[in-house]
Amino acid sequence: MSLLRSTFLLFFYLSLGLSYSAAQSPASGTDGFLCLQEMSDAWSFDMRYATDNNFLDTAVYPCDRCYLREEVALRLQEANDSLRKLGLQLHFFDCYRPVAVQKHMWEILPDARYVANPYGNGSSHNRGAAVDLTLARLDGQLLDMGTDHDFFGERAHHAYNQLPEQVLANRRLLKSIMEAFQFRSIKTEWWHYSYIPRSYPIIDFPVCGEQK
Repeated sequence: MSLLRSTFLLFFYLSLGLSYSAAQSPASGTDGFLCLQEMSDAWSFDMRYATDNNFLDTAVYPCDRCYLREEVALRLQEANDSLRKLGLQLHFFDCYRPVAVQKHMWEILPDARYVANPYGNGSSHNRGAAVDLTLARLDGQLLDMGTDHDFFGERAHHAYNQLPEQVLANRRLLKSIMEAFQFRSIKTEWWHYSYIPRSYPIIDFPVCGEQK
């Protein structure tokens, strides 16, 4: 399917409108969270911080579960349903992130352009309201976004345009679908999106078992 046709179909499906009622604020505990792997097998995962393939060079999650606030997870499911009509799906690198992991990241890279200060306002990841993700075809092949996840440099910025047109089009497609479902990007990372309709408090619980 051509990019032009995919983009046209995407906006056609979005124009149909999706009814949605905001859930009540979840309790400040794990009961307000959903695990995306348990919700559906219609998306894919490479949870980088459960491996050593990340800028920390070590696994800091003891398992590869993707937890998010219930309202956030349900909105992503709606976005993914729209993408699958185009032969695409969401592919996740990171979801909820414990505060202990955020502090470790800050020790390695104390640069607020790329890592939120855990001693300040923290990250929307610490609230269960942000994701690092990309787009993949239904066979699992990732779309080319020009850099890998957690590439801390100008090439990963949304404003950087010295990239092949197909890469720029892929980034625009990801951004358009995420914004349509009320997620906001940050200028320095093409992969990071935060849910904007609701403000959640920081919560700290281990993804599964004790963090390393």
